[in-house]
Amino acid sequence: MRPLADLSDAVLADVVAVFTDIDDTLTSEGQLPAASYAALEQLAGAGLAIVPITGRPAGWCDMIARFWPVAGIVGENGAFYFSYDRTARKMRQRFFASDAERRENRRKLDALREKILAEVPGTGIASDQLYREADLAIDVCEDVDPLPAAEVDRVLALFKAAGAVAKLSSIHVNGWFGDYDKLSMSRVFAADILGIDLDRKKQRIVFVGDSPNDGPMFSFFPNSCGVANVVDFKDSGSALPAFVAPSRGGEGFVEIAERILGARAVPQRERAHG
Repeated sequence: MRPLADLSDAVLADVVAVFTDIDDTLTSEGQLPAASYAALEQLAGAGLAIVPITGRPAGWCDMIARFWPVAGIVGENGAFYFSYDRTARKMRQRFFASDAERRENRRKLDALREKILAEVPGTGIASDQLYREADLAIDVCEDVDPLPAAEVDRVLALFKAAGAVAKLSSIHVNGWFGDYDKLSMSRVFAADILGIDLDRKKQRIVFVGDSPNDGPMFSFFPNSCGVANVVDFKDSGSALPAFVAPSRGGEGFVEIAERILGARAVPQRERAHG
């Protein structure tokens, strides 16, 4: 990981979209600071497509797609995207799995839920679980006392033993059945909604994140950025961002946004000779 200061103005001036995690990336201490939201508005106002890429549930994502200054949102670690067409006043949705597949996956996740709660004391079900369409979120530190690393590893192992995919965020272990992740649905969203081939345009997109479940995004985007708390996971074995901001959480996101906005304000000739 290199300091954010090493990311050149020329690269940042060419950015067309900002994809960003939410928890502990836009937020600080569990809240969304006014400065983070203002940064989203400023980036959108500058013509950039803003796309949260989150593990949070469908219920949250519907609200975010409607009310935030975003082009859309990828939720539940890639299970779907929602994008609100403000002109047509219509929500566009696409799920990775069919309705029948989601029903069967929910049956299996419900059984796995009881097994994890019984075998790993101190775990809890995430308070936002009722609003989820496709995954099971095990709370490991949001509304429960922080679990020791060994117990978190047990939760991850139980998901994997059942044939599920499991990812650790800064607050939850999320598990699901299906061959998708944040990156795979981001590709679909970019093609459907933004008209962008992500593999061809990845140099022109900045992804911002903070934790191991952002690994696929960090490794894919050459100009990926982490807020400073990503350093907490440097020994996790997950992919890390190319660049890291000086500050944690929302403050770090604002620093990244200010770099992008500042680079776009620099005249082209000055960038070329700077």
